[in-house]
Amino acid sequence: MALVVALPEASAAPPPGGNAACYVTGGGALEICRSADEAEGVYAVPPPCRFVHDVQILRLKETGPPGPLQVIYRAEPPRPAGRQSEEGCPADLRATDPAAGGAVRIGRQVEALAVTLPPTDPRFWSEGLKRGASTEASGPRRRSRVSRQARREARRAAREAGETNKMTFRAQAQAPEGDPSGGAMMVAGRDWAGDPYYAILATATEPAAEGRRRVLVQARTYDFQGLDLRVTADPGTEWKPFGAEPEPGRRRGRSRPTAPPTPARVLDEMGRPIVGNCAAPGFELRGLTGSISVIDRVYHYFYTDVLPADCSAPPAKRRMALYLRTSRDPLAERTWSAPVTLIENLPAETEIRVAKARGMDRWAVAYTCSRPVTASGGPVADLCLHYTTDLSPGSITALTLFAEPVAAGHSTAYLGLRSGGDALGRFGRESFGWMTDRYGNLDAPAIYPDKGGFLTWLDRRAPRIDGSDASSLYGRPVYWATWTVRPRPAAP
Repeated sequence: MALVVALPEASAAPPPGGNAACYVTGGGALEICRSADEAEGVYAVPPPCRFVHDVQILRLKETGPPGPLQVIYRAEPPRPAGRQSEEGCPADLRATDPAAGGAVRIGRQVEALAVTLPPTDPRFWSEGLKRGASTEASGPRRRSRVSRQARREARRAAREAGETNKMTFRAQAQAPEGDPSGGAMMVAGRDWAGDPYYAILATATEPAAEGRRRVLVQARTYDFQGLDLRVTADPGTEWKPFGAEPEPGRRRGRSRPTAPPTPARVLDEMGRPIVGNCAAPGFELRGLTGSISVIDRVYHYFYTDVLPADCSAPPAKRRMALYLRTSRDPLAERTWSAPVTLIENLPAETEIRVAKARGMDRWAVAYTCSRPVTASGGPVADLCLHYTTDLSPGSITALTLFAEPVAAGHSTAYLGLRSGGDALGRFGRESFGWMTDRYGNLDAPAIYPDKGGFLTWLDRRAPRIDGSDASSLYGRPVYWATWTVRPRPAAP
């Protein structure tokens, strides 16, 4: 996949000053400000038949390969044979779909955050989990005229960018169109105990009586070039590499993909699988998407899910809740705690990311929202952000994320993002992620040392790379922004 990712050089950092819009957070001790010249722009521009969203940028301990940065995000799913539009792209991933299946992709990025991502063929994809936590393997994907063209463009762009700006995907876990799975979170394992692996938790789906249900599966990597998948075994589970292996008697260069191993559902400390609260058809599935943050060697997995009482309600009426599970070792069996409910009665389809704040013993809580009616531009979609008073789970519960009526999703804690939107002034700010250190705690590019963080988001309403506003997820840019957080000035 030829994908251009670009950020300004250090000289493009915004000058001090400007008319900053600020709001109070952190129990009244902090204020978050974004001036009209706050750093913001285009992060990724996928080709017309590709898409990118849910971007997590992870800073590693190593400054050389595989560091300094690794990126994990969701991309386009495998293309079913014979299902193409006149433009050569799959025709059924509409921009207005609330979710889309996809491939979890991982790759190296340099600190400058200005690279071209060359394409690779998928090593593994699934039709979702069968009942009983098994998978169905698809056949090898045929290379199309479009993909060959993308490869040529990527190789040319990579040569122009130089060897140090190359980023090659070595492992991908894919799901088909119509399967709204693929969201993933990556965090370092217990490296203080000599564990060299990084843990990846990803969502998949399995059949249920009412349609499908979200489930959590797991992979690990130590070099970001090969992945092991946690698979079912007798008894328990085991780690097994996945990818194409040569058949006996064949040269390595003429191998055929083998059937992928059977992914196992992640279990909690009581041996129960971690699954979404509700089953639903197709794109109506929600649950388990979130973030992982390590504090004092404890892994905190924050995620949203539909309230069980609302499973039978219409999708637009299904209230959400924010949950927390903890673990001492994300790569061990049966280590995640039972879920603790932190916030209930959130608006339908709310997305939330939680991480330790940069340089502070506080949680940063980012979430999808709309500006209030009284704000400039009216109630358009935005991203909101709050800081807690400390690192206790109760400090998150104490936050007021939305104004009344909560179902409207309005908040005064909006960042005031500018990028994206269509000709009518409508915006979409979903499928967002941010930059963290290897423990999932907030970080920022070196060119922005004084910023509170760096986040990315997808705007499904923004024009596509070809300039059209056709209702397709493909070819739409991903944007980025920073914010400033500081202590409140002392009262005179």
